[in-house]
Amino acid sequence: MAENEKSGNDGQRAWLGTLLSYSGRCKGRMAGSLLASILSVAAGFVPFYAVYRIMTAAMEGRLTFEAALPWLCLAAGSYVVSKVLFGVSTLLSHMSAYTILETLRRDFIDKLMRASLGTVQGKSIGQIKSVFLDRIEGVEVPLAHMIPELSGSMLLALGLAAWLVAIDWRMALACLVSVPIGLAVFASSLKEFNARYAAYMAESNHVNSVIVEYIEGIQVVKAFNQATDSYRKYADAVRSFKDYTMGWFRSTWVGMNLMASIMPTTLLGVVPAGLWLYFEGALAPSELAMCVILALSIVDPITRFTSFVNEMKSMEYAVSDTREFLDLPELAEPDGRAETSGASIALDHVSFSYDGGNEVIHDVSLRMPQGSFCALVGPSGSGKSTLARLIARHWDVQGGSVSVGGVDVRKMPLDQLSELVSFVAQDNYLFDATIRENIRLGRPQATDEEVAAAARAACCEEFVKRLPQGIDTPAGEAGGALSGGERQRISIARAILKDAPIVLLDEATAFTDPENEDKIQRSIARLAAGKTLVVIAHRLSTITSADCIVVIDQGRIVDQGKHRELLGRCPLYARMWQAHIGAKAWAAGSSDREGSSR
Repeated sequence: MAENEKSGNDGQRAWLGTLLSYSGRCKGRMAGSLLASILSVAAGFVPFYAVYRIMTAAMEGRLTFEAALPWLCLAAGSYVVSKVLFGVSTLLSHMSAYTILETLRRDFIDKLMRASLGTVQGKSIGQIKSVFLDRIEGVEVPLAHMIPELSGSMLLALGLAAWLVAIDWRMALACLVSVPIGLAVFASSLKEFNARYAAYMAESNHVNSVIVEYIEGIQVVKAFNQATDSYRKYADAVRSFKDYTMGWFRSTWVGMNLMASIMPTTLLGVVPAGLWLYFEGALAPSELAMCVILALSIVDPITRFTSFVNEMKSMEYAVSDTREFLDLPELAEPDGRAETSGASIALDHVSFSYDGGNEVIHDVSLRMPQGSFCALVGPSGSGKSTLARLIARHWDVQGGSVSVGGVDVRKMPLDQLSELVSFVAQDNYLFDATIRENIRLGRPQATDEEVAAAARAACCEEFVKRLPQGIDTPAGEAGGALSGGERQRISIARAILKDAPIVLLDEATAFTDPENEDKIQRSIARLAAGKTLVVIAHRLSTITSADCIVVIDQGRIVDQGKHRELLGRCPLYARMWQAHIGAKAWAAGSSDREGSSR
């Protein structure tokens, strides 16, 4: 119990410290908001005092319109000033809140850019979206309203209580009799609040993930007629979330309603005490009336404070979830650029594991001279893509080193490594922009003519001509308006435009059919001209001309050499080649049968 409490306190200090560190970046506005809130509260007391003076004059029989008019004007003017100041406070607090949100999101993206790509890809898209959009956005409401409303409410409550003390301390005690009772009831309802809220957030995360899974997999669900089972999982998650939420609400219903009933009953103490003091001659009629007004006015600011408890807890979770990303380990970078020599690649006794435990790459050493064509082949899961991603430094190795241009990739800035290496994956992402803009990502300063030349070199002209707006046709969300092969050629055009001296191709022909394979091969040949080329391929016919074919199995190099050499001495490569030739013959026969049937 003590350990859990200590952990909870540490967590609270952590998220609060994070928020305060970001608040310091706009402390001028926040100080201005607080000052405007204080002045607004001060101005808000003036109408009370004006009413008090008018009541005193009325009860003493000397009230006239001329005497009341200045107090009425003062009350009206002070009320307007109070609202204007409150508006200024709210404006400044909202500006501060959105500044903090902007800074949080910028730091969030910067962290994703500085962390290893493997670490980032270990987070689900739904989780990143939830934190980046929903959680951080949830900070705005309590943060923007806390200064003008919460601080103002507390100051107003304290000021009204002090005024009651100034009139008669016994009336102040009578007014506050119900407040401690209401707060005690409220506190008792919060005994399990932290645990309940944590469970609520867990249920919320679960239902969100199930919804995303159901929507993203709806094509598979329909294709395999699994709509009933999948919908049942979705419906069960939604029902579980509803049941938990309603159960929590029901468990707190009595306490919250009891608190809401007790807190406004300040008159239960004020009226009897006030009448007794009045009959004793300790209170004037105007003072009694003023005590009643103040007793009624003190309820709202105290009640408003209780409403911030839930919002504070929501903000705590939002900042804590954001902190999880802000604390992601970064890839270490040197300050200055490294002095590289050429575009060779060297792996020296490289070992790697994704989780720091089980190794997936075991003591791999490999040399790829500048301008060479090296192919990595092997069964699925053998470690081919992992080796290529280690060259691009998507992760750091646990043992050994990876060098580019004679320099350990850990000793050069990431932007310098990015200038040296182009990585073309089988599922390269296209943005919801035009084809021209997607290609230009390879080199943002490129001219339209250079972009068009890269598109021609990647054999994109054929399908671009068929599109309604040509190269200015939107690619759709994630490139959804194009086929897999078309997206692949645009990715290659992007790499051609970048013109990096080292090119890594991960299953570059994965989405091509036999008719288009020669176009992909021509575009790859143009991309690789004069460069160090590393290709990961299952279609072995595309890499028979490689200077070196490296056969990998279970994270180790089994053999390496040229195509004919490996056919004669490497049983694994020979089996893969026979399987590839058989599959290719079957595909060709299938195409012939389809053609004859037409």
